[in-house]
Amino acid sequence: MTTIQANLQLVRDRMARACDRSGRDVNEVTLLAVSKTFGPRAVAEALAAGQQAFGENYVQEGVEKVLAVREMLPAGSFPPVWHCIGPLQSNKTRLVASHFDWVQSVDRLKVAQRLGEQRPASLPPLQVCIQVNVDGGASKSGVAPAELPDLADAVATLAGLKLRGLMCIPDPVDGFEAQRTVFMKVRDLYDMLRARGHALDTLSMGMSEDLEPAIAAGATLVRVGRAIFGSRG
Repeated sequence: MTTIQANLQLVRDRMARACDRSGRDVNEVTLLAVSKTFGPRAVAEALAAGQQAFGENYVQEGVEKVLAVREMLPAGSFPPVWHCIGPLQSNKTRLVASHFDWVQSVDRLKVAQRLGEQRPASLPPLQVCIQVNVDGGASKSGVAPAELPDLADAVATLAGLKLRGLMCIPDPVDGFEAQRTVFMKVRDLYDMLRARGHALDTLSMGMSEDLEPAIAAGATLVRVGRAIFGSRG
Protein backbone atom coordinates (compact mmCIF):
# COMPACT_ATOMS: atom_id res chain seq x y z
CA MET A 1 0.00 0.00 0.00
CA THR A 2 1.38 3.43 -0.95
CA THR A 3 1.53 6.40 1.42
CA ILE A 4 -1.37 8.15 -0.31
CA GLN A 5 -3.46 4.98 -0.21
CA ALA A 6 -2.70 4.53 3.49
CA ASN A 7 -3.48 8.17 4.23
CA LEU A 8 -6.78 7.95 2.38
CA GLN A 9 -7.77 4.99 4.51
CA LEU A 10 -6.86 6.87 7.70
CA VAL A 11 -9.01 9.84 6.62
CA ARG A 12 -11.91 7.58 5.71
CA ASP A 13 -11.62 5.94 9.12
CA ARG A 14 -11.72 9.37 10.79
CA MET A 15 -14.83 10.25 8.79
CA ALA A 16 -16.50 6.97 9.72
CA ARG A 17 -15.82 7.50 13.43
CA ALA A 18 -17.07 11.09 13.24
CA CYS A 19 -20.26 9.97 11.53
CA ASP A 20 -20.77 7.22 14.08
CA ARG A 21 -20.41 9.68 16.97
CA SER A 22 -22.88 12.04 15.31
CA GLY A 23 -25.42 9.33 14.45
CA ARG A 24 -24.91 9.88 10.73
CA ASP A 25 -24.50 7.48 7.82
CA VAL A 26 -20.94 7.70 6.49
CA ASN A 27 -22.36 7.61 2.97
CA GLU A 28 -23.84 11.07 3.62
CA VAL A 29 -20.36 12.64 3.60
CA THR A 30 -18.13 12.92 0.51
CA LEU A 31 -14.36 13.20 0.74
CA LEU A 32 -12.81 15.82 -1.53
CA ALA A 33 -9.06 15.28 -1.95
CA VAL A 34 -7.39 18.69 -2.25
CA SER A 35 -4.59 18.07 -4.72
CA LYS A 36 -3.27 21.62 -5.18
CA THR A 37 0.54 21.75 -5.64
CA PHE A 38 0.68 17.98 -6.09
CA GLY A 39 1.17 16.57 -9.57
CA PRO A 40 -0.94 14.32 -11.78
CA ARG A 41 0.80 11.18 -10.51
CA ALA A 42 -0.40 11.88 -6.98
CA VAL A 43 -3.94 12.22 -8.32
CA ALA A 44 -3.57 8.97 -10.27
CA GLU A 45 -2.38 7.24 -7.12
CA ALA A 46 -5.43 8.47 -5.20
CA LEU A 47 -7.69 7.42 -8.07
CA ALA A 48 -6.22 3.94 -7.90
CA ALA A 49 -7.19 3.87 -4.22
CA GLY A 50 -10.82 4.66 -5.07
CA GLN A 51 -10.84 8.43 -4.58
CA GLN A 52 -12.98 10.18 -7.20
CA ALA A 53 -13.40 13.86 -6.22
CA PHE A 54 -10.47 16.30 -6.32
CA GLY A 55 -10.20 19.97 -5.41
CA GLU A 56 -7.91 22.59 -6.94
CA ASN A 57 -7.31 26.11 -5.61
CA TYR A 58 -5.33 27.58 -8.49
CA VAL A 59 -7.10 27.73 -11.84
CA GLN A 60 -4.17 27.45 -14.25
CA GLU A 61 -2.51 24.65 -12.27
CA GLY A 62 -5.85 22.90 -11.97
CA VAL A 63 -6.65 23.02 -15.67
CA GLU A 64 -3.21 21.66 -16.55
CA LYS A 65 -3.75 18.84 -14.08
CA VAL A 66 -7.23 18.05 -15.39
CA LEU A 67 -5.80 17.66 -18.89
CA ALA A 68 -2.75 15.68 -17.74
CA VAL A 69 -4.78 13.22 -15.68
CA ARG A 70 -7.20 12.76 -18.59
CA GLU A 71 -4.27 11.69 -20.76
CA MET A 72 -3.05 9.26 -18.10
CA LEU A 73 -6.37 7.46 -17.59
CA PRO A 74 -6.80 4.04 -19.19
CA ALA A 75 -9.49 3.86 -21.86
CA GLY A 76 -12.92 3.30 -20.38
CA SER A 77 -11.95 4.27 -16.83
CA PHE A 78 -14.20 6.49 -14.75
CA PRO A 79 -12.89 10.08 -14.82
CA PRO A 80 -12.37 12.10 -11.63
CA VAL A 81 -14.76 14.84 -10.59
CA TRP A 82 -12.96 18.19 -10.40
CA HIS A 83 -13.89 20.98 -7.98
CA CYS A 84 -12.54 24.52 -8.16
CA ILE A 85 -12.31 25.62 -4.53
CA GLY A 86 -10.09 28.70 -4.63
CA PRO A 87 -10.92 32.40 -5.04
CA LEU A 88 -12.10 33.01 -8.58
CA GLN A 89 -11.31 36.11 -10.63
CA SER A 90 -13.53 37.15 -13.51
CA ASN A 91 -10.75 36.66 -16.05
CA LYS A 92 -10.44 32.98 -15.12
CA THR A 93 -14.12 32.01 -15.36
CA ARG A 94 -13.94 30.68 -18.93
CA LEU A 95 -11.18 28.22 -18.03
CA VAL A 96 -13.13 27.01 -15.01
CA ALA A 97 -16.43 26.77 -16.88
CA SER A 98 -14.75 24.69 -19.58
CA HIS A 99 -12.75 22.24 -17.45
CA PHE A 100 -14.25 21.83 -13.98
CA ASP A 101 -17.36 19.98 -12.83
CA TRP A 102 -17.93 22.04 -9.67
CA VAL A 103 -17.13 25.53 -8.39
CA GLN A 104 -17.36 25.93 -4.63
CA SER A 105 -16.13 29.51 -4.35
CA VAL A 106 -18.88 31.61 -5.95
CA ASP A 107 -19.30 34.77 -3.91
CA ARG A 108 -20.34 37.41 -6.46
CA LEU A 109 -23.18 37.48 -8.98
CA LYS A 110 -20.87 38.72 -11.75
CA VAL A 111 -18.68 35.64 -11.42
CA ALA A 112 -21.70 33.33 -11.40
CA GLN A 113 -23.13 35.01 -14.49
CA ARG A 114 -19.86 34.62 -16.37
CA LEU A 115 -19.58 30.96 -15.38
CA GLY A 116 -23.09 30.26 -16.61
CA GLU A 117 -22.62 32.13 -19.88
CA GLN A 118 -19.28 30.44 -20.56
CA ARG A 119 -20.28 26.89 -19.67
CA PRO A 120 -20.09 24.89 -22.93
CA ALA A 121 -23.48 23.66 -24.09
CA SER A 122 -21.97 20.21 -24.64
CA LEU A 123 -21.35 19.83 -20.88
CA PRO A 124 -23.85 19.34 -18.06
CA PRO A 125 -24.60 22.36 -15.88
CA LEU A 126 -21.73 23.51 -13.67
CA GLN A 127 -22.45 22.51 -10.08
CA VAL A 128 -21.88 25.47 -7.75
CA CYS A 129 -21.68 26.29 -4.08
CA ILE A 130 -21.76 29.79 -2.66
CA GLN A 131 -18.85 30.58 -0.36
CA VAL A 132 -19.95 32.28 2.85
CA ASN A 133 -17.68 34.53 4.91
CA VAL A 134 -19.06 33.33 8.21
CA ASP A 135 -16.45 35.21 10.26
CA GLY A 136 -16.96 38.59 8.63
CA GLY A 137 -13.26 39.16 7.97
CA ALA A 138 -12.82 42.05 5.53
CA SER A 139 -9.94 40.38 3.66
CA LYS A 140 -11.58 36.98 3.27
CA SER A 141 -13.45 35.62 0.28
CA GLY A 142 -17.11 34.82 0.64
CA VAL A 143 -20.44 36.59 0.70
CA ALA A 144 -21.65 38.15 3.94
CA PRO A 145 -24.45 36.13 5.56
CA ALA A 146 -26.85 39.07 5.26
CA GLU A 147 -26.30 39.16 1.49
CA LEU A 148 -26.55 35.41 0.98
CA PRO A 149 -30.32 35.07 0.35
CA ASP A 150 -30.34 37.57 -2.53
CA LEU A 151 -27.23 36.03 -4.10
CA ALA A 152 -28.65 32.51 -3.82
CA ASP A 153 -31.94 33.59 -5.37
CA ALA A 154 -30.07 35.15 -8.30
CA VAL A 155 -27.62 32.29 -8.86
CA ALA A 156 -30.43 29.74 -8.83
CA THR A 157 -31.98 31.37 -11.91
CA LEU A 158 -28.85 31.28 -14.09
CA ALA A 159 -28.68 28.98 -17.09
CA GLY A 160 -25.65 26.71 -17.23
CA LEU A 161 -25.41 26.45 -13.44
CA LYS A 162 -26.98 24.33 -10.72
CA LEU A 163 -26.88 25.71 -7.19
CA ARG A 164 -26.01 22.84 -4.84
CA GLY A 165 -25.11 24.39 -1.50
CA LEU A 166 -22.70 26.39 0.62
CA MET A 167 -18.97 26.35 1.34
CA CYS A 168 -17.00 28.00 4.13
CA ILE A 169 -13.40 28.40 5.30
CA PRO A 170 -13.69 29.78 8.83
CA ASP A 171 -10.83 31.23 10.80
CA PRO A 172 -9.18 28.64 13.08
CA VAL A 173 -10.56 28.37 16.60
CA ASP A 174 -9.47 26.07 19.41
CA GLY A 175 -11.54 23.17 20.65
CA PHE A 176 -14.16 20.85 19.18
CA GLU A 177 -17.19 22.72 20.49
CA ALA A 178 -15.91 26.11 19.36
CA GLN A 179 -15.25 24.70 15.89
CA ARG A 180 -18.65 23.01 15.75
CA THR A 181 -20.36 26.25 16.80
CA VAL A 182 -18.82 28.12 13.86
CA PHE A 183 -19.85 25.38 11.44
CA MET A 184 -23.38 25.38 12.86
CA LYS A 185 -23.72 29.02 11.78
CA VAL A 186 -23.22 27.88 8.20
CA ARG A 187 -25.55 24.94 8.71
CA ASP A 188 -28.23 27.40 9.88
CA LEU A 189 -27.76 29.46 6.70
CA TYR A 190 -28.03 26.29 4.64
CA ASP A 191 -31.26 25.33 6.39
CA MET A 192 -32.60 28.86 5.88
CA LEU A 193 -32.03 28.66 2.13
CA ARG A 194 -33.68 25.26 1.97
CA ALA A 195 -36.67 26.70 3.82
CA ARG A 196 -36.82 29.43 1.15
CA GLY A 197 -37.27 26.72 -1.47
CA HIS A 198 -33.73 26.08 -2.69
CA ALA A 199 -33.11 22.38 -3.32
CA LEU A 200 -29.66 22.28 -1.72
CA ASP A 201 -27.82 19.08 -0.85
CA THR A 202 -24.19 20.13 -0.31
CA LEU A 203 -22.60 21.67 2.77
CA SER A 204 -18.85 21.88 2.13
CA MET A 205 -16.95 22.52 5.34
CA GLY A 206 -14.16 20.96 7.34
CA MET A 207 -10.55 20.23 6.40
CA SER A 208 -7.69 18.08 7.70
CA GLU A 209 -7.64 19.75 11.13
CA ASP A 210 -11.38 20.08 11.78
CA LEU A 211 -13.35 17.55 9.76
CA GLU A 212 -14.83 15.93 12.90
CA PRO A 213 -16.65 19.06 14.20
CA ALA A 214 -17.71 19.87 10.64
CA ILE A 215 -19.32 16.44 10.29
CA ALA A 216 -20.97 16.89 13.69
CA ALA A 217 -22.47 20.15 12.38
CA GLY A 218 -23.85 18.50 9.24
CA ALA A 219 -21.14 18.74 6.58
CA THR A 220 -21.88 16.65 3.49
CA LEU A 221 -18.43 17.23 1.97
CA VAL A 222 -15.05 17.66 3.66
CA ARG A 223 -12.00 19.06 1.86
CA VAL A 224 -8.80 17.26 2.88
CA GLY A 225 -5.36 17.87 1.42
CA ARG A 226 -2.46 17.60 3.88
CA ALA A 227 -3.79 14.49 5.63
CA ILE A 228 -3.91 12.70 2.26
CA PHE A 229 -1.00 14.04 0.23
CA GLY A 230 1.32 15.26 2.97
CA SER A 231 2.79 18.68 3.70
CA ARG A 232 3.25 21.11 0.83
CA GLY A 233 6.62 22.64 0.11
